[in-house]
Amino acid sequence: MAETNHYQTLDISPAASQAEIKQAYRRLVKIFHPDTNRDLQNHDRIAGINAAYEVLSDPKRREFYDNQINGWRFAGRVGVENQAAADPETNWRDRQTRTDAAQTRHRRQRTGRDTDEHLQQWLSRVYNPITRLLSQIINPLQGQIDDLSADPFDDELLDAFMEYVEGCREALHKAQKAFRSMPNPANAAGAAAHLYYCLNQIEDALNELDRFVTSYDDHYLHSGQEMFRIAKGLRREAQAAVRHLA
Repeated sequence: MAETNHYQTLDISPAASQAEIKQAYRRLVKIFHPDTNRDLQNHDRIAGINAAYEVLSDPKRREFYDNQINGWRFAGRVGVENQAAADPETNWRDRQTRTDAAQTRHRRQRTGRDTDEHLQQWLSRVYNPITRLLSQIINPLQGQIDDLSADPFDDELLDAFMEYVEGCREALHKAQKAFRSMPNPANAAGAAAHLYYCLNQIEDALNELDRFVTSYDDHYLHSGQEMFRIAKGLRREAQAAVRHLA
């Protein structure tokens, strides 16, 4: 138990209300304060009264003080820890520190959960739809070119190739819309960048294929094929980046 009992100092019961504590403090201050009664010079007494009121008027500090004088101790603490446990203000600071640490851990855990949720939403709403659309665009290209190469001037074959290019543009538009539908998570920035450049390559490649259809110039066909090859590599890079996240 503490050497000085704050309840005894204020001449009140341990069950006293906050109003009773305040009333007792004011009464004692009037009696013992040197400015009120110059015949009394007991500075230690008024200091004790102030110290008692400072602890008992604060509900949290009073709670720790009550625990202390009732003999609540943390088992096994020695040295500095024992000294800290005997000081209600130190106890309050220790508990506040533990509370702050717990809140920090909670915020980190919540941030981690929010980050994971953001990533899952991005994969579901952006990455997965785009990769499916890219497959619809990229995978049939070589077969379409092989069919057209039988006779590039055959109207039926050319119409089929033009239909393929138009379908690619529709799929590209959907992929670009999906890409803009939500911001990527910070940890998926690499994958998002690869997708962005992949879509740009596809758009440029389709422009080259359009020029081939109108001019029959093989240069545009080969240029479009090269851009598709680059886009295919960028798609692989995006897939690798996403696998790394997992």
